[in-house]
Parts: sequence; structure tokens; C-alpha cells
Amino acid sequence: MSIFMPNKVYLRGILLHYFIEKKSAAEAHRILVQTYGDNALSDTTCRDWFRRFKNNDFELEDKERSGAPKKFQDKELEQLLDEDPSQTLSELGKILQVDESTVSKRLKGLGMIQKQGHWMPYELKPRTTASTAEKKRFFASHRIVTGDEKWIHYDNPKRRKSWGKPGHAFTSSAKPNILLSVISII
Repeated sequence: MSIFMPNKVYLRGILLHYFIEKKSAAEAHRILVQTYGDNALSDTTCRDWFRRFKNNDFELEDKERSGAPKKFQDKELEQLLDEDPSQTLSELGKILQVDESTVSKRLKGLGMIQKQGHWMPYELKPRTTASTAEKKRFFASHRIVTGDEKWIHYDNPKRRKSWGKPGHAFTSSAKPNILLSVISII
């Protein structure tokens, strides 16, 4: 069994029918509520439409409203995010010449959320793997035992968040080459 969900224009057509039959707005509203329940138009809306019909305005579609036009198209924003999804709101706002809050509202309207990207493992080069193997052999041959180690980062990189649709994969990037020093405490 399918349940019919009437749209606004359909219900307005029914109101026009009742107006032509010389029924009142309250009577038309009562019939709509009996027929469509929660999907019916409100009493105030029915009265407003009857007022329009009395003024010989029989157009059932919404009239264009005044207000500020969109400063940018959603396609522009999507295109910028396709190029680089890790752009910040302020960067996107500067490019589109709008405020950060406007960009934020449009991103939420598009269903975008901000995600933290994951670091991928280092891109190992043959030289790196060879030196690592050599160090392992050196330490194994001397049987050096350390009690504790402290890793010191000379460069503390920041991961950038990126914009994407919920359920889609995170953006991934290789870890930058970080200069590390291992201090052994015996």
C-alpha cells in the first residue's frame, strides 16, 4: 500500500477548487486535515491563499522573493574542494570573496563535513632501508641494551583537515621527512 504525500502546489490546487465551489477557508482547511492529516496546510496558510484567490491571483507557484542573491554558486565551491579538499574556511572565503560563515553554511548545505586526514607510512627509499638494516646489524653485534629512549622531533608537522562527504574515505598523505634524534638513557 503506497501512501500519497501531497506537495504544496497540489494542496493549493485543491484550495482553488474549494474556492471556486464557494467554500470558506476554514471549511477547506477542515476537509484537508480530515483527508491528509499532518500533511495538510495550516489554517493560516489556507486563509492566505483564499485571500490571494479573492484578489484574482490564481497562480499556484510561489512568487520570487526579495533577498540577496547567492554570492557564489555551489559548483564553484565544489570545484575548489575537488582541487584541494584541505583548504580552510578562510582560504575558501578569500577565493570566493565571501565571509567564512557563508562558506561554512554552504558546506553544511552540501552535506560536507570536516575530516582529519591520516598519515601514510614514510615513502621508503632503497638508501633508507639499507641504512636501517646496517644499524640493526651494528646494534645486534654490540649487544647494546638501553633502558629508555626519548624521540625528539626537530620538525613537528601539522596535519590539515579536509572537507568531504560523510562516509567517504579520508585524504591521505605521506609523512614528511622528519629529523629525529634518539637519545638513549642507560
